[in-house]
Amino acid sequence: MNTTRQLPLPTYDHLPGSGPTLVFLHYWGGSARTWDLVVDRLTGRDMITVDFRGWSRSSGLAGPYSLRQLAADTLDVIAEAGVTDYVLVGHSMGGKVAQLMAATRPAGLRGIVLVGSAPAKPGAGITPEYREGLSHAYDSAESVAGARDHILTATELPESVKSRIATDSRAGTDAARTEWPLRGIAEDVCEHARMISVPALVVAGENDRVEPVDVLVDNLVPYLSRADLAVIPNTGHLIPLEAPADLVDAITAFAPAARR
Repeated sequence: MNTTRQLPLPTYDHLPGSGPTLVFLHYWGGSARTWDLVVDRLTGRDMITVDFRGWSRSSGLAGPYSLRQLAADTLDVIAEAGVTDYVLVGHSMGGKVAQLMAATRPAGLRGIVLVGSAPAKPGAGITPEYREGLSHAYDSAESVAGARDHILTATELPESVKSRIATDSRAGTDAARTEWPLRGIAEDVCEHARMISVPALVVAGENDRVEPVDVLVDNLVPYLSRADLAVIPNTGHLIPLEAPADLVDAITAFAPAARR
């Protein structure tokens, strides 16, 4: 990673248990607690959940908020936690961060699970006009609710979960909120993805409007040398919140294979 480690680490939680450690990386507008419904179903597993720089409990940290900085931060979190055997689980933006991390072939990495991940090659719809519009998706409570209910999800969520999404989406700094739509989402990381040598599982939501199945099949899977695809039925983009049980089944089936 071409970045400097003079910045303080983001806030993270480390739940001790059996390995390999699952390191969870959240989506744009999410937080460590995006994974709560998944973590709660993985009792006894060693797990790390991170609040990316500029988001939630890490919102007080100065930038940069680039994908490479988030990747460097997470590698340093893993080192600080003393974890030496792990699987990255990245959702959406977090999936692109995971691709950059895995491309460096860090010691101890056994596999990656890319959940509704931003693809290595940006889709054709990622135009400057789309990115400008996306940068305002979290401008207000009303815009957040619209994005949550009509774009991000394909299922009806409990009010407590909907409230959590709304709070987290507004909990980022202005610079962190705009970094992804204006720059990170359009970054082509195909050459990095081709360098990933560990097994990968790409998890797609059947009704995902943000990263549709066909986009992941065309713009992500071909760039991974050892990738399987799992499609979760009847779910949208927020798979960790819409279908946590199905996601846990996919992760647990994959994680032992990632050790071989």
